[in-house]
Amino acid sequence: MKLIVQIPCYNEDGNLEDVINAIPQKIAGLDTIEVLVIDDGSTDNTRAVAALAGSHHIISNTSNKGLARSFHIGIEECLRLGADIIVNIDGDNQYRGEDIPLLVQPLIDGEGDIIVGDRGGYANPHFSFLKRSLQVFGSFIIRKMLGLDIKDAVSGFRAISRNAAQQINIVSEFSYTIEMLVQASAKRMCIKSVPIRTNPKKRESRLFKSIPQFLFLSVTTLLRMYTMYRPLRVFFSLGGLAILIGILPIIRFLNFYMQGAGDGHMQSLILGSTLMTLGLIILLVGLIADLINFNRKLTEKMLYKMERVDEKLNCLKLSDKDDSNQEKP
Repeated sequence: MKLIVQIPCYNEDGNLEDVINAIPQKIAGLDTIEVLVIDDGSTDNTRAVAALAGSHHIISNTSNKGLARSFHIGIEECLRLGADIIVNIDGDNQYRGEDIPLLVQPLIDGEGDIIVGDRGGYANPHFSFLKRSLQVFGSFIIRKMLGLDIKDAVSGFRAISRNAAQQINIVSEFSYTIEMLVQASAKRMCIKSVPIRTNPKKRESRLFKSIPQFLFLSVTTLLRMYTMYRPLRVFFSLGGLAILIGILPIIRFLNFYMQGAGDGHMQSLILGSTLMTLGLIILLVGLIADLINFNRKLTEKMLYKMERVDEKLNCLKLSDKDDSNQEKP
């Protein structure tokens, strides 16, 4: 069984060596452990440090593509390299590489698809009270919306099985953490949390400039992805709400009309009719979006099967190559 630890990083020449050195050389149940560094267009010596620190594979983006895109590039490369388990860890040395065995053990035992590291919430001594509060509250909202037992939804320290990685398609540009959970929930994957430790913060986050920006990007990403994978629920809720609100002014008009004073309250009838019409349009949009959602599922299923076929063909090619080498005198 092969594990590849991928490290997306941007200008991390001061932290990357510590991250790589903390990755265990051996883990029970694994035959091979390799390190993949995704250099996201760094302008410092990140690539050189990765090579000197012993990274087995290095990918360099020609420009800064962002964390989500770099994460997806890394996942595709890990699959191409034959990883059975993929662990993602940040290049800023926030997470402790010594805890990687805690993440991969449930996957080795076949007890999950995605394992997310829980940084401890309010018990984490390295986070400010505001950050801990946002982490706990945000994870609570995501847990309720997706029906997942995840204590730290935005933790980037996570392990992914090969089968799960083949089915995850990151399309957002901000961060992969929330989108992965939305997709995994929609595809009925088994997601678990394990407690992990963190190191003291060495720098401010480069993913966002301020807390309000982080909240805005996180909320919009969650709503966009949730609508993408649960369109019927979203649009039927909005459409149903518009219809219910529209009924109220119509009832008000009918009440006055029965009393013979309907002429002076036509505004209520117009408002109610407009809201109910809007609600019906939203319901129709929901039906169309749900049909599109089914088409997307079929497309993803085809892509998944194509990847499995390519994987089997590559195995056959390697097997034939080994047989031909053995037949040579």
